[in-house]
Amino acid sequence: MIPSVLPTYNRAPLSFVKGEGSWLIAEDGRRYLDLCAGIATDVLGHANPDLVAALTEQANALWHVSNLYTIPQQQKLADALVEATFADTVFFTNSGTEACELAVKMARKHFYEAGQPEKTGIITFAGAFHGRSSAGIAASGGDKMVKGFGPLLPGFTQVPWADFDAMKAAVNETTAAILVEPIAGEGGIKPLSDQQLKDLRAFCDENGLLLILDEVQCGMGRTGRLFAHEWAGIAPDIMMVAKGIGGGFPLGAVLATEAAASGMTAGTHGSTYGGNPLGCAVGLKVVEIVSDPAFLAEVNRKAGLLRQKLEGLVADHPDVFTEVRGNGLMLGLVCKPANTDVVKAGYDAGMLMAPAAENVIRLLPALNIGDAEIAETVALLDRTASVIEAKEPA
Repeated sequence: MIPSVLPTYNRAPLSFVKGEGSWLIAEDGRRYLDLCAGIATDVLGHANPDLVAALTEQANALWHVSNLYTIPQQQKLADALVEATFADTVFFTNSGTEACELAVKMARKHFYEAGQPEKTGIITFAGAFHGRSSAGIAASGGDKMVKGFGPLLPGFTQVPWADFDAMKAAVNETTAAILVEPIAGEGGIKPLSDQQLKDLRAFCDENGLLLILDEVQCGMGRTGRLFAHEWAGIAPDIMMVAKGIGGGFPLGAVLATEAAASGMTAGTHGSTYGGNPLGCAVGLKVVEIVSDPAFLAEVNRKAGLLRQKLEGLVADHPDVFTEVRGNGLMLGLVCKPANTDVVKAGYDAGMLMAPAAENVIRLLPALNIGDAEIAETVALLDRTASVIEAKEPA
């Protein structure tokens, strides 16, 4: 008999009832160091008092009104994002999946309105993850994402990860945009270099293409800049944002230049809950905190500290870990044993991690994780590796 909750997840046998900063507390009272943070979502930890206050104040005033009306909290958050980023305009969604849908629509509508309706094609990279909607799975293209869900939304071409020669060869008269994650998250914590992003921006400019960046997982301060592409000194035309922007509250957004968004006029897109007062009140507080240069400087300092300790961990346990990947507080450890076994051993040690492709475990802690918790992270990983080594046959 099918369970009442649709069984689309392989859930761990853990259930949490309370969160405190970087810690989660299970039903049995056991505490777990959360190095997953809702998959890069709880950027300010659990039950952050500033976010609780923002949400409570708004909840006591007004929960929801339709986008038929002006929503002050939405306007304030849009203004803050425009001021802090490349963008001229913002549309709010509930998730990264919805952001992907709009990004695709926006790119295609841009060229339609420009008198080039044939330009609908979008080039993406193998191993990417852009959500689980019809557009998202078509953009990702892997068997795991698309098997059994055809016919797929047409217009997407996948090339190997970071293979720019293949990307250039795939461009034709129907190509509208290139869509890529600056750091592939689900794909195994694989960053594009600053030079690769510069080259990508230049190629799009030279060929009249839009550059769409998916910063759903790598954005909102995770790399030590508000958005990962800023390290390369470039700007996209369209950007997908979600996860961290709500600090755990469901919120997403599409940020765009005026030129890229010019085709999106009244009636071309909408959302019942997108940009609701509750989500925008929390998002505004998140942006206020995370965009502070002093906060981002601390993210960079902590990222350097964690990475240094993880490199030492890899050296100490070469039969368990082979490499540290990633930037900022978006780090991955490449494993020798199955990454799912390492994650499960982590549960026993009292910590939570997330698996990714290429046998990687992801470390995506809250951005305000403390130095003591960074030390505890490495101690727990050391303990986990030692347990795995002890189980290996001599």
